[in-house]
Amino acid sequence: MTASNTDAGGNDGLGRLLAHVAALPPVRVAVVHPCDAASLSAALDARDAGLIVPVLVAPRERLEAVAADAGLDLTGICIEHVAHSHAAAAHAVALARAGEVEALMKGSLHTDELMGAVVASATGLRTKRRVSHCFVLQTPHYPRPFIVTDAAINLAPDLAQKADIVRNAIDLAHVLGIAVPRVAILAAVETVSPTMPATLDAAALCKMADRGQITGGILDGPLALDNAVSIDAARSKGIVSDVAGRADILVVPDLESGNLLAKQLIFMGNAASAGIVLGARVPVVLTSRADARESRLASCAIALMLAHHYRSTPP
Repeated sequence: MTASNTDAGGNDGLGRLLAHVAALPPVRVAVVHPCDAASLSAALDARDAGLIVPVLVAPRERLEAVAADAGLDLTGICIEHVAHSHAAAAHAVALARAGEVEALMKGSLHTDELMGAVVASATGLRTKRRVSHCFVLQTPHYPRPFIVTDAAINLAPDLAQKADIVRNAIDLAHVLGIAVPRVAILAAVETVSPTMPATLDAAALCKMADRGQITGGILDGPLALDNAVSIDAARSKGIVSDVAGRADILVVPDLESGNLLAKQLIFMGNAASAGIVLGARVPVVLTSRADARESRLASCAIALMLAHHYRSTPP
């Protein structure tokens, strides 16, 4: 799913992504409360693919019962026993703070429970950046992989938070091999309107990029979705832009619009997907019970790339 190693469509991107990271040794990953068959299987699949060395943080008895019921073998896997899911989140974060793991992976606990521990002011993994989530998507109908952000963490981000969301996405694009990502700041229309706050934020973000407050990519906005991904649509509206029709990053106005866009692409547009949280000291893989096996593996592969990148360039 790297920009230089992917053809459009289907799950071909997973094979190319795994081939791209094959030379990287696996990293230790705290798998937080994997107390159902889906999340435990995902951790073992990622281990078998050579992506992670899992450290299972969960109540031991419950974990072993899940493994027995699902026919999964835990022989040789490190298990950090805790009493419950809340303790699992706190302990996994403590392992990351101590440098004992280089990434976190969500198990069967709720996203808010895990992220609450990640962003805790005194004991979490916060950096100077706002934490945000990126979907990396690849659809048969678009000629390159692209990022949708933020569709999972920040509900209604303000301008400063959107700036960090953009910065995080640009950083991810660089790790994925996109040297100068094209960033489309989405709204319902492509003109600035004082009655539509998303268009004002888009214009401000672009000016921040002009002034060097956001670096590493080319920003344009506001752009409606059709103008961001279709050169023909942009031309029909007379839009002259280095981003329009060729966006690598789609920055949505809010979580609801982003979540709807990403899931529509995945479930109705046959998009291959991966998801990762940036802005913390370590990458965080957020999985869902509805995620396909390929999506979980792709997310772990991206976490592996980020973890190795963070060794030389800490977030």
